[in-house]
Amino acid sequence: MSIITEKSEKFLAEYLNNASPTGFEAPGQRIWLDYIKPYIDDYKVDNYGTVYGIINPKAEYKVVIEAHADEISWFVHYITKEGYIKVIRNGGSDHMIAPSKRVDIHTPNGIVRGVFGWPAIHTRRGSKADLKPTIENIFIDVGASSKEEVLEMGIHVGCVITYPDELEIINNRYYVGRALDNRIGGFCIAEVARLLHENKNELPFGLYIVNAVQEEVGLRGAQMITDTIKPNVAIITDVSHDTSTPLVSSEKHGDVEGGKGPDLTVAPAVHNNLLKLIKDTAKDKEIPVQLSASSRATGTDTDAFAYSNGGVPSALISLPLKYMHTTVEMAHKDDVSNVIKLIYETLLNIEANHNFKYDI
Repeated sequence: MSIITEKSEKFLAEYLNNASPTGFEAPGQRIWLDYIKPYIDDYKVDNYGTVYGIINPKAEYKVVIEAHADEISWFVHYITKEGYIKVIRNGGSDHMIAPSKRVDIHTPNGIVRGVFGWPAIHTRRGSKADLKPTIENIFIDVGASSKEEVLEMGIHVGCVITYPDELEIINNRYYVGRALDNRIGGFCIAEVARLLHENKNELPFGLYIVNAVQEEVGLRGAQMITDTIKPNVAIITDVSHDTSTPLVSSEKHGDVEGGKGPDLTVAPAVHNNLLKLIKDTAKDKEIPVQLSASSRATGTDTDAFAYSNGGVPSALISLPLKYMHTTVEMAHKDDVSNVIKLIYETLLNIEANHNFKYDI
């Protein structure tokens, strides 16, 4: 069974290279929807831009597979009289990586290019020897000499700012780029829809392939859409930390390594019976998996689905990721394929009106 095709990778590149910051996801959602349209029976878009494709829309029993579509970014917050731009976060943007990065400022007139400036090493001596980037001292330079010139460019407070870094493949092994968190999850669920269509699988339930907005600011898109769909089951895919990298403690963050399979989370929000079905499917289909644990919340859309509508049996299948919330996020190609395969095979093991309730 083919998992990722050449056509799939072209879609992945187009989807990841597009800017879809939190609150402004529509361009990416259009790309995603255009790709899945041949594989679904219907689709809907909610008021805030969450898109979902539906297979078997008339079925009463509803299964969701979900990822989130938004990426972290910045907002223009303040423009100095000298024409420099101060920023605030839109999601969990990392100020430490900002200096020397090129940026795209999205204005009503189109993209304006700029850079996060930083003092040269020669000037950081004496009292400034230990100068470090903070949210208070980073700034963007668009080559302007005054606030008036910046405003004339169409830049205003509230303009969203993204990085232009694009997808590449390193050593024919790792996908590398920005926004893998979590548009690569949107890619995975789109590929599941493609496989179901190409293999002519007939599901005994309605399948809702959900690409949610605003996860990076508090799971907001998932909170809205689960109340709209009212699913019976939800399988969420997101990213987790590849803790095999330098400076990351596997004792603190879990023992997860890229290339060794999807990461299955054990947590209060994760329904044990659904998790068991996923584990059994992985074992039966010889799909490698890893385990991690979350003490209170998973920090993903799983929490929003699980605790909605009186409780929805939910589970989380994560993709191990290096360098999360940077512009060089890295995911192993084998793990991406196995996330797709695991979701696909699990769906084939869910029966009509599958009862995940505990036997007490």
